Amino acid sequence: MTERPPRHGPAGPAFRVTQATRPAHAARPAGPAGPARSAPVERRAGTPPTAGEDRPPPAARRSLGTIVRSGARTVFSRDPLLRNGHLLAISSVVNAGLGSVFWVLATHWYDDEVVGVSFSALSMALLLAGIGQLNLSDFLVRFVPTAGHHTRRLILICYAVSAGVSTLAALGFLLLVPVAAPDLDFLLDPVAAVLFVAATAGYAVFVLQDGALTAVRRPGWVVAENTVFACVKIGLLGMGAALALSSGILLSWAGALAVSLVVTNYVLLRRAVPRHVRASTTGQRPDRALRYAAADYLGSLFRMAAYALVPLIVLNDLGAKQSAYFSLAWIVGYVLFLVVRNLGSSLVVEAVRSPSQLVEHAQRVMRHAVLLLGAAVVVVVALAPQILSFFGPEYAAEGTTLLRLLALSALPNIVVGVAIDVSRARRRLRWAVGLQLAECVLVLGLTKLLLPVIGIAGAGVAWLAAMSLLAAVLLIRRTRWLTTTEPGRSS
Repeated sequence: MTERPPRHGPAGPAFRVTQATRPAHAARPAGPAGPARSAPVERRAGTPPTAGEDRPPPAARRSLGTIVRSGARTVFSRDPLLRNGHLLAISSVVNAGLGSVFWVLATHWYDDEVVGVSFSALSMALLLAGIGQLNLSDFLVRFVPTAGHHTRRLILICYAVSAGVSTLAALGFLLLVPVAAPDLDFLLDPVAAVLFVAATAGYAVFVLQDGALTAVRRPGWVVAENTVFACVKIGLLGMGAALALSSGILLSWAGALAVSLVVTNYVLLRRAVPRHVRASTTGQRPDRALRYAAADYLGSLFRMAAYALVPLIVLNDLGAKQSAYFSLAWIVGYVLFLVVRNLGSSLVVEAVRSPSQLVEHAQRVMRHAVLLLGAAVVVVVALAPQILSFFGPEYAAEGTTLLRLLALSALPNIVVGVAIDVSRARRRLRWAVGLQLAECVLVLGLTKLLLPVIGIAGAGVAWLAAMSLLAAVLLIRRTRWLTTTEPGRSS
């Protein structure tokens, strides 16, 4: 264990009284340079100060560069809890920014209906990948920090299991397309089917390597990995458009995943894991791993269903065009949800390394999330029409209200997300599963109820209402999950 870092306030490291911060009226001790200064001489208003007169302290005239450096020190703090969480959040922002560029180009290079059905197909691929990866990404985040020399074997076993199960899940879905999702019948084309299966299995491993990099405290490579994935994806998208391929969007995803997997796993398995093993003082096999994984996986299915099934409900109830409008607003709004999830992953890693600091870490994560997301929500709510106009004027006209509602729902999601991660760190998985089940039921039920009434904005109302209700209950009953006394374990 490393020495506990000093606590930081909102403005950065602990305040120290130095010459730069000493009040102007404080007497200076005599030293080699001479006696203390005399009291400043009053001068008439409007008269510029002379060379010998006191000037405002440096803190009052900070330059832009000083402000930027102060912000950078806060983001890249030496405290691994905040530093790793911030880097993971940056990764989400980079991925979302480049992902938005990808979909902007897709809306210009492909028809709206192709964009709508392709997004729905990819949503289903992500859902199937989530099912197939068995939530082993969070499993790695929870157990790799203390796995020691078992780390490489643990990662490779998780890779093999998730890729195999995801492939079977994708093949099973293709068999059910004529009945379950007739609007996605283009996936029955042999080329599209192969790309769909490859994207599903590849994305499952892609998610796992994020968890492994987070667990070995290498979140900087998560940023690099997502950048490589997004850039290659955009390049292949243009190639597909130039060749007039109707499956060009799927092609770009499958190809980019292949490149990213090769590059990232070389770094992970050849560099990051050996360094983690050398630094480890213990090498514990995961205790009751299967029981934990099964319960954690069940809870993750409910959360993933809430995320991935809403686009399909929109497609089936409102059609491909409304699905396209919903999809791009959801891409932007979902980034705010990912910030909390990434901070929560850092929370779990540090809590496993230092269980006695779990409550303190959880409170700090919530404070930081409120500060970060509060500013981001204000920007998104104010600039929602301008953000969506990058995709086209019709996207701004149809999706502005939805995006604003999704942005607002990210604030109560802070409490929900941290409560789930605290429960996972303590292995109180009944509590975590119950929260995710309630989230799924509320979001999907309200979406299905409100879509016919107010259109795609109904999905935004569903998210805001569900998150607000759950957050209110959690705050009222915070002694059940945010307490310094660890309750009995249950998984």
